[in-house]
Amino acid sequence: MNDAAPPLDAFTPAERRLIKRLRTPNLVQRFFNRLPYNTEPPPVRDTQRSFRQVLRHRTAHCMEAALAAACILEQHGYPPLVVSFESVDGLDHVIFVYRARGRWGSVARSRDPGLHGRKPVFRSIRALVMSYFDAYIDPTGCIEGYALVDLRRLGTYDWRFSAKNMWAVERFLIGVRHHPIRSSRARVRRLRARYVAYRKKYGKKPLYYRGRQSWTEVPREFL
Repeated sequence: MNDAAPPLDAFTPAERRLIKRLRTPNLVQRFFNRLPYNTEPPPVRDTQRSFRQVLRHRTAHCMEAALAAACILEQHGYPPLVVSFESVDGLDHVIFVYRARGRWGSVARSRDPGLHGRKPVFRSIRALVMSYFDAYIDPTGCIEGYALVDLRRLGTYDWRFSAKNMWAVERFLIGVRHHPIRSSRARVRRLRARYVAYRKKYGKKPLYYRGRQSWTEVPREFL
């Protein structure tokens, strides 16, 4: 495993300025909250962009944001760790995770308001993952597994600066063994029915979840 983060002089002057400004996970989360979500609109094909390409295009989806956050924060001493979520509908999610004072927190970007960052208040990765469970449920989605992954396991693969789409990272995360998450089917049906009814009544995605005090700032588009 390659433990070394790239030296700061490997970055462009603009990248270095951004890294120096975004010195904490909370500042990185705020940066991604303000960056438009990458919906990969036509004629753009599916993307898996590196940190460098995210800054070039000024947009990111969940995995792009997680890897870019890892690239930024490893320059401030945080290991490049991500958590991969498996969903029953195949619409998976990836977040950057970190520890502060022995507790776990996260940085994330999503199309859903409840799947963004978490404050560092969780005693374990599993507890952090479970803070996403209810907010993950929609008409088709539900977390069925998770994996904590150290991106240094990718060795010399260029996930930080590549100009090409990083499909190898996606395949790597899919191939990692995920720990199963089991829950009551009745509970999932209840949460799903509540979600569908809310969307039908109000025409927007809900923010009614318990535990919101552990969430970081939600992007303005959801408020």
